[in-house]
Amino acid sequence: MDQAIENLSFEEAMRELEGIVGKLESGDTPLEDAIRLYERGSVLRQRCADRLDAAQARIEAIRVGADGRPAGVQAFNAG
Repeated sequence: MDQAIENLSFEEAMRELEGIVGKLESGDTPLEDAIRLYERGSVLRQRCADRLDAAQARIEAIRVGADGRPAGVQAFNAG
């Protein structure tokens, strides 16, 4: 758990975040440890969200022409 968050892959960050959530939900974690886990979990959550946003930005949508046939691709627009 001491690995720098910026060096974690998305999958590694998600696994660690899931572990933190499990520990916090158990209710057996001393307060100081729970605070430390919560803080790391918050950073891990942001890392995962950033990685998902980057992946989403790379997705391309197929444009369809008036005749219903593919007419090209355009960048994905989540908005």
